[in-house]
Amino acid sequence: MITSIFMLTSGHSPHVKSGKATTRKRIFSRTTSMSIDIKADPSIIWALLTNATDFARWNSTIISLEGEIKKGEKIRLKSTLDPDRIFRLKVIEMIAGEKLVWGDMLGKRVFTLKYNGRVTTYTMREKIGGLFFPLFAGKIPSFEPAFERFASDLKHEAEKITQFK
Repeated sequence: MITSIFMLTSGHSPHVKSGKATTRKRIFSRTTSMSIDIKADPSIIWALLTNATDFARWNSTIISLEGEIKKGEKIRLKSTLDPDRIFRLKVIEMIAGEKLVWGDMLGKRVFTLKYNGRVTTYTMREKIGGLFFPLFAGKIPSFEPAFERFASDLKHEAEKITQFK
């Protein structure tokens, strides 16, 4: 399995905010994306997304996440999708409260937050691929269930924190 990629999406249609992931397959890549509205300030969601030591506590799709989530730093992620593998990723970009990007040479994962004054729309988009992607694409499991669980866990934890704030 190769590292997943989340890429920034522009604009959100109402059906995309449902928390349901969709996948678009191409010959040399595969993109999975989803968005969900979270009734929490982006600062709460951002704090959850950037605290590596706490990630596995609230996120049922992550076994462990080691390292510091800071631009230029390397992190080591172990996922329930492939528990025998440690993904070595680099934090590529961070815009506080808005965008987080990490990845490796096979792809990027981009998390985005957009606040409208009442709710924060959380978006993930992941694109994996490359020249040799067709040779191993069939061995990579669907990311849709993991995306949906990840977003649901994040929504639950952020809204729980908001209630007690």
